[in-house]
Amino acid sequence: MTISARAHVAGVMGWPIGHSLSPRLHGFWLREYGIDGAYIPMLVNPDDAASVIRALPKMGFAGTNVTIPHKEVALATVDEADERARAIGSVNTIVCRPDGSLWGTSTDGFGFMESLKVHQPDWNAFDGPAVVLGAGGSSRAVCAALIEAGSREVRLVNRTTHRAEAVADALGSVVCALPWSDRDRALLDAAILVNTTSQGMIGNPPLEISLDHLPPEAIVTDIVYTPLMTPLLKAAAARGNPVVDGLEMLLHQARPGFAHWFGKEPVVTEELRRYVRQALGS
Repeated sequence: MTISARAHVAGVMGWPIGHSLSPRLHGFWLREYGIDGAYIPMLVNPDDAASVIRALPKMGFAGTNVTIPHKEVALATVDEADERARAIGSVNTIVCRPDGSLWGTSTDGFGFMESLKVHQPDWNAFDGPAVVLGAGGSSRAVCAALIEAGSREVRLVNRTTHRAEAVADALGSVVCALPWSDRDRALLDAAILVNTTSQGMIGNPPLEISLDHLPPEAIVTDIVYTPLMTPLLKAAAARGNPVVDGLEMLLHQARPGFAHWFGKEPVVTEELRRYVRQALGS
């Protein structure tokens, strides 16, 4: 497809960025809908993140996605952020407005909930406590989405307890911060377990947790998608728990940004899933 001088341009900023599947994903949609546009990866040093974000309108960008480690800087840099982004404390999607101002939001929570709707449509937030591992930006988004869906108890477990406590302070009494040493016992009577840490991801150490206390009907999900079936998901599936990998969250969190930048509400299809999985070798 030929790109004209009038093309809408967006991208993804990160450090590193070579692992990102977002250019492949958005590129598929641009070709699928015949849109005159481009979506490019941008390797941005953390020291330059704020200045690059502020320069986006001057360079003619429609907006950008923001990934690790720039999400918190993005929130501090945009001119306006929605309530969800402020509650979470980070931005992963920036829109350049016609007047040159920057608006930010977070779509991670939306993507997470959509992944559950697709793969576990019978799950209900009232079914029981949720256990979330990790206290980074993605964890905040997942916790906020669970609360919005109606969860009455979110057990947040993190290696550094004070970070989990900070998330609990920001999101309210529904979130209970627990030390990492309590991660096994936290699974008692849980209805869903969500791993938001990088443990289990290719190139990272495995997640060390026993699932012995986890009810057999509890859903286990991992936001990591390299590999699709992490050791955690394999262990959960082996004992009969329903599992959800991180690919669906990736696909659905991209939808709002694409709609903002390119004026088309995209659809996640089986063809798209197969195309993205090809890049993962699965």
